[in-house]
Amino acid sequence: MGYVLLAGAIAAEVAATTAMKYSDGFSRLWPSVLTALGYLVAFTLLAQTLKTVAVGTAYAIWAGLGTAAIAAIGVVFLGEGLTVTKFAGIALIIGGVVVLNMGGAH
Repeated sequence: MGYVLLAGAIAAEVAATTAMKYSDGFSRLWPSVLTALGYLVAFTLLAQTLKTVAVGTAYAIWAGLGTAAIAAIGVVFLGEGLTVTKFAGIALIIGGVVVLNMGGAH
């Protein structure tokens, strides 16, 4: 169940970060509200996750998958470029999460 909560936390954080892009520096009300709510949900779910998943593992997955998801959203939906360097960086982040989990970070 911890990993299901973690997936929800990551989804909420990614949604909040995406909304932040549209908040225009918190000058637009509804994207700003969605940002705040998204982060509230994300941290609440992350706190529940930490009851059953080791903090190092949870945070590595949170940071890695969240970063990769935001980068992908930027490329696919927000018109950001995808260079070889950016792709390699995302691959290294995801690889690091996998290595941490395989290496007994549980």
